Amino acid sequence: MNSLRLAFALCMITAAVNLQAPLYAALAASDGLGVGGSTLAFAAYVAGVLPVLLAFSGVADRLGRRPLILLALGLAWLATVLTLLFPGLVTLGVARFLMGIGTALTSAVAPAYMLELYRGRDTRVPATWVTASTSLGFGLGAAVTSLFVLQSPSLTPPSLWLYLGAGGLAMILVATLPDTAPRQATAAMLRLPAYPSGALSFGLAILLAWATVGIVIAILPSVLATHGLAAWSGFATFAICSCGVLFQPWARRLSSQTSVKLGLVILPLAYGLIAWGALQGSLVAVLLGTLAASSACYGFVYLGGLSGVMAVAGPENNASASAGFFLMAYLGFSIPVIVTGLLIDAYGQEIALACFGAALVIGSVGVVGSFRYRRQRSRPLSA
Repeated sequence: MNSLRLAFALCMITAAVNLQAPLYAALAASDGLGVGGSTLAFAAYVAGVLPVLLAFSGVADRLGRRPLILLALGLAWLATVLTLLFPGLVTLGVARFLMGIGTALTSAVAPAYMLELYRGRDTRVPATWVTASTSLGFGLGAAVTSLFVLQSPSLTPPSLWLYLGAGGLAMILVATLPDTAPRQATAAMLRLPAYPSGALSFGLAILLAWATVGIVIAILPSVLATHGLAAWSGFATFAICSCGVLFQPWARRLSSQTSVKLGLVILPLAYGLIAWGALQGSLVAVLLGTLAASSACYGFVYLGGLSGVMAVAGPENNASASAGFFLMAYLGFSIPVIVTGLLIDAYGQEIALACFGAALVIGSVGVVGSFRYRRQRSRPLSA
C-alpha cells in the first residue's frame, strides 16, 4: 500500500532526528561543555529547517514530491554516518543541520503528498497518517538508543548501525512510489510560508507544544544526569514524541479547535510533573509527565492543528500553509530550548525550568483566548 510506504519513510526520516538524544549529556561531557553547548548543537537542526521552510517550500512544484522524500532520507543517512565516524558535539551540530534540511523538505511536501494518495477524503485521514508516522519516528530512534546505552554505555551505540539498514530500506521503498503531481518548470522556487485566516492560532499552539518537546529532548538528559538517570532519557523522548499516537483516534473525533484547546489545558500540567520529577530524580514522575505531555503535543495539538490548517488553506495552498505551520513548530523547537539551556548555565536548573513553565502557562492561556475571540467574531472553524 503506497500510504504505508510513505508513512515508513516519514518514520525513518524523523527517527534519525532524535537517534542521538540520549547521548547529549555524554557528548557534552566528553567535549568539556555545559548544557548551553548541547542545546546549541541540538538547535543546529532548526538552522537547517528554517531556510527551507522560509524560502523553498515551492521546490516540490519543480522537482516533484518523491525526489524530496528521497533526498531527506539520504541526508538523514549521511548525518548518521557522520555521528558514527566522528562522535562529538561539533559533528552532532553538523548532523542535525543536515537532518533539519531533510525534515523541512519532508514537512513541506508530506501532507500534500499523503493527501494526494487520499484524494477526495476528509483531510483528517492523510493528516493522521503524517502525524502518526512522524510522531512514532521522533521517539523511536531515541528509545532504541537508550536500550543499547543502558546495556553498554557508548558514544556510538549499535542503534546507529541499525538505522543505516532501516534508512536504506526506506529509500528502496520510496524509489518506486507514484508521484502524479504535475511538474512546473517555471514555478517559483522561493515561496514564503502562508498563514490563511485562522491558521496562526494553530501555529502558536504547535510552537508551545514543540517547545516542551525540545525541553525534554535537549534539557532533560542533563537534569536527569545529576541523579544518574541520563541513560533513561531516551525513553522520556519516546514517551513525549510517540505515545501521542495513542490519543490521535480521540483527537480525530473532536473539532480542530476543541482538540487544540484540550491539548493546551493538559500541556502546562504535564510539564509541571516532568520538571518536578526531573529535579527530584523521580523517573516515574518524568515518564508519566511525558506521557501526558505527548497526548497534548503529538495527539491533540499536532493532529488538531495540522488538520485545521489544511482545512482553512484548501488544496491549492496546502504546501505553503503546512510550511507555515511547521515553521512555527520549529521556532518553538529551538529558541525556547536555547534560552532555557543558557539560563541553566547562568542561574541553575530550578530557575530555568520555572521560567519556561511560566512562559508556557501564559502562552497557553493566550492561544486558547485567541480561539475564543475568533469564535465570537466569526463562525467556528470546521475541519
